[in-house]
Amino acid sequence: MTIAIIGGTGPQGRGLALRLAKAGFSCVLGSRDGQRASDVAHELCEKLSCQLISGTTNEEAVSQSTDLVVIAVPFNAHEATLTTLREQLSGKTVVDIVVPLAEGDPKAVDMPPEGSATEQAQSILGDTCDVVGALHNVSAHQLSKLDEAINCDILVCGNSLAARQKVIELLEACGMTALNAGPASSARCIEAITPILIRLNISKSFPHKHVGIKIAPPEAA
Repeated sequence: MTIAIIGGTGPQGRGLALRLAKAGFSCVLGSRDGQRASDVAHELCEKLSCQLISGTTNEEAVSQSTDLVVIAVPFNAHEATLTTLREQLSGKTVVDIVVPLAEGDPKAVDMPPEGSATEQAQSILGDTCDVVGALHNVSAHQLSKLDEAINCDILVCGNSLAARQKVIELLEACGMTALNAGPASSARCIEAITPILIRLNISKSFPHKHVGIKIAPPEAA
């Protein structure tokens, strides 16, 4: 399996590529600047001592993917990127990890009219592919710290149960705990958690950094 990561040269994309490659999956980083993507891929391969990560343009990355395409661009490029790649993404499972943070204020969201970035992606791409929202609440720092387990649960949502399960299995193969969070509309809540985590992470009164969320079972009697 070859997984394309569009926006793969950013912090989230890099961290995810490292996690996927460590688990044995081939990744191709996509960028508007293909040479930049190739250079970053080379750096990541050197870090892991592997040849599982390559880099090229967004369009070529999608064409090289076997099934799964991750969208990891900044939200201000989200709509344009998906619109440009819409025909190429037909038939793929699209994993959208984008959070619509407010311009100039990462402690707030500015949801699109569709309700969330995940729902916006599904609206743009239509019924030619399944969109799954995931990895919204895990920090790039945690993804990149390969010597540490991911410190949070991954909430996975989307309108196709089969596509959700496919993504859950992929994340579990990378050592993460991934939970089925229901339809795409759940992303309105999931994506909105991220600015709260950012607020905590940058707060001088809060003692921890790079925090995430966990779904806690009841304590044993």
